[in-house]
Amino acid sequence: QVQLVESGGGLVQPGGSLRLSCDASGTLFRLNDMAWYRQTPGKERELVAAITSRGTTNYADFVKGRFTISRDNIKRTMYLQMNNLKPEDTAVYYCRLQGIGFSPSEWWGQGTQVTVSS
Repeated sequence: QVQLVESGGGLVQPGGSLRLSCDASGTLFRLNDMAWYRQTPGKERELVAAITSRGTTNYADFVKGRFTISRDNIKRTMYLQMNNLKPEDTAVYYCRLQGIGFSPSEWWGQGTQVTVSS
């Protein structure tokens, strides 16, 4: 059973920073693409940033220049460094992993709340 656990969310003032982590545990033979998504009430979940197993990154336009995605394959952890946060970044942030456990599959974390407010 593979589990993803996000951490690092919280309340921050506009212009502040947070660093999210996503830790993968369980039977995993290969970690492929990983990504961060976010969702606000009444809206669809949207892609924030993605990173391949080789480290190629992709960002949504609304976070380019402010957020940085990274991963540590040995620790099986993915990060999202969020700088210059804006109120519109307020959302629940989820991590997603595509990989191979007992079979190729996709897993999601339970989400971590990020609130940007003064």
